[in-house]
Amino acid sequence: MSRRGALVYATGLFAYLVAITQRTTIGVAGVSATERFHASAAVLSMLAVLQLVVYAGAQIPFGVLLDRFGPRRMMIGGLGVMAVGQVVVALSPNIGDAIVGRVLVGAGDATVFLSVIRLVSSWFPGRRVPVAVQWVSNVGQLGQVLSAVPFAAILHEAGWTPAFLSAAAFVVLGVVLVTTLVVDRPADAVEGPRPENWTQSLRQLGESLKMPGTQLGFWSHFVTMSPMTMFTLMWGLPFLVFGLGYPRAEASVLLIVPVVAGMVVGPILGVLTGRHPLRRSNIVLMVVAAMAAIWAVMLLWPGKPPFAVVVLMLVIVGIGGPGSAIGFDFARTSNPLHALGSANGVVNVGGFSASFVMIYVIGSLLDLAHSHFGQPMYSLASFRVAFLIVFAVLAVGLVGVVRARRRTRARMLDEEGIRVAPIWVALNDAWARRKAARG
Repeated sequence: MSRRGALVYATGLFAYLVAITQRTTIGVAGVSATERFHASAAVLSMLAVLQLVVYAGAQIPFGVLLDRFGPRRMMIGGLGVMAVGQVVVALSPNIGDAIVGRVLVGAGDATVFLSVIRLVSSWFPGRRVPVAVQWVSNVGQLGQVLSAVPFAAILHEAGWTPAFLSAAAFVVLGVVLVTTLVVDRPADAVEGPRPENWTQSLRQLGESLKMPGTQLGFWSHFVTMSPMTMFTLMWGLPFLVFGLGYPRAEASVLLIVPVVAGMVVGPILGVLTGRHPLRRSNIVLMVVAAMAAIWAVMLLWPGKPPFAVVVLMLVIVGIGGPGSAIGFDFARTSNPLHALGSANGVVNVGGFSASFVMIYVIGSLLDLAHSHFGQPMYSLASFRVAFLIVFAVLAVGLVGVVRARRRTRARMLDEEGIRVAPIWVALNDAWARRKAARG
């Protein structure tokens, strides 16, 4: 990669770090928001849900705009909207104004990741893209550390308004760097023509939607990302503080565990994805199986789960983040580069649509347990019932992955003559070849 490409990539990483910081501030501030606005769990969940609804709903339109106008302009506009949104949250005297601010944060956030992924696809050679995308995810997730530690410290020491104004100032720094340093693509890039009008843009979107690989990316993102987003964005801190009884400071630090897990596992998944492109869906299925198993252990454990089990759950939840990035690799290898914004927009809708459903249902179930069954709103028993929605989402996503994978592999066989054998057949063949080579 050229020196200019490295600078563009580094700036994109910083922009995504900024975006994740803004996205996750409300999760860290969940308890403070309850105290500031005197809101119920369902109303409080709207702070995160509407943000995610806007984010998810904007993915496809913004993906289409990205293909037409390029990542630099989309990132500048998106970061600017996020800064305004955080200022509104900082100054909000009531829950209604705070929700408006978070809606603006979600709208601005919707432009950043898609734009950075497009930059990666333009500046990196094909086989290096999966690893580069994983590092985008990893560095971006450090934003959770910034929200869980320095932002939380400012919130605790200085209060609501100074904390969210400091977050807005961080976004302004991102705007300045992107404006100064980002270039859409190398001068010698050959990516195909950008759409010249809305008719061409919508036709390009329709072609991306029909691709089985795009659909497989959607369902992979849906099933792997949503538990992590639900936990880190909204319900993790209340669960750790009120459900499990950890001190608030300790719980904030525990929310860093998924980030560290993702940073360790992400590059490994990126290498495996690049080296074994025909087995990417198997990686997704293994992540799903691990998440289902650890959530079952957490919810079925008699009494309060041991600290080691809680940490293991946080680690596996964190792996869902880099696991979800595999969805974008399905889109990349199934669509032409000039249509990648639209395709990635479709993929990104998956995890966030599942997340806002999960967040809202959990809030509603917590309220129901409190109002109709006399349980404390944030008791461990109430959380155990509310978190059952995780299994419903995993089941729906698993069915989607399996069906889309079947169509993707049928298309590969018809168009490229590539037959993908079941994983156990491939492993047996590899073992037989290794034995023959030794013999």
